[in-house]
This record gives sequence, structure tokens and C-alpha cells, in this order.
Amino acid sequence: MAIRAAGLAARVGAVLLAGLLAALPALADGVDVEAVGVFKTGEDTYSFTVTLGHADEGWEHYADRIEVAGPGGEVLGMTILVQPHLEREQPLIRSVDNVRIPPGVTLVTVRAHDRMHGYAGRQAMVPVPR
Repeated sequence: MAIRAAGLAARVGAVLLAGLLAALPALADGVDVEAVGVFKTGEDTYSFTVTLGHADEGWEHYADRIEVAGPGGEVLGMTILVQPHLEREQPLIRSVDNVRIPPGVTLVTVRAHDRMHGYAGRQAMVPVPR
């Protein structure tokens, strides 16, 4: 029964997150966070599955990292993307694992960075499941 309830909560959370993302304005040429799944993996530890939308153009212009940030903007977890991902792998889905989120933090920001425009794309505010 607990597994079914967790599955339902995850589906409801995904629908709510999709609505939040759709409501945020996209900025030109930046990396857009299109979807986020968040999973509790241990005591105050989480894994984030992040879908990015970006028109990588080559080594000078590509999405180069994903970050999970706390309420003050401090980076709690990061995944470095070491190469461009052209048409063959768009949208790009990657994870940010072993993110320790302090007790009391209920909302984090998932953002992505590109080599040319920095943090110019759509970010996502994500509730932390406790």
C-alpha cells in the first residue's frame, strides 16, 4: 500500500511541477529546465532527474552543468556536462545525485548553465519531499 501511495504522490507532484514550469517565462537561448523528478534516497539525501531543453551548437555553446540550489542560492548539488549534446540527444536527461538538503528546507531551485549565456534559461522551483 505504501508503494502505491508513493507512486500516486510522485505522479501528482510531476503534474504540479509541469504546471509550475509551464507558468515560468522562457528566456532566449538559455538552457531550459523542462522537467524535474526528485527522489529521497536517504536521510536528507535526494536524487534529481532533470530534463533540459537547449540547442547545443558545439563546444563554444552548450549546456555545461545542472545545479540544485538552496533558498539562499547556495549550490547543494551539481552535475557537470563535459560535452555538447547535439540533435541525437535532445531533450537531454541527466541526474544530480547525492544531494544533501538540510532539514527545514522545503523548496529548492533546479537551474542549468550554458557556456555562452550562463543561467539565462527557465529554472524550476521544486518542493522537497520529506
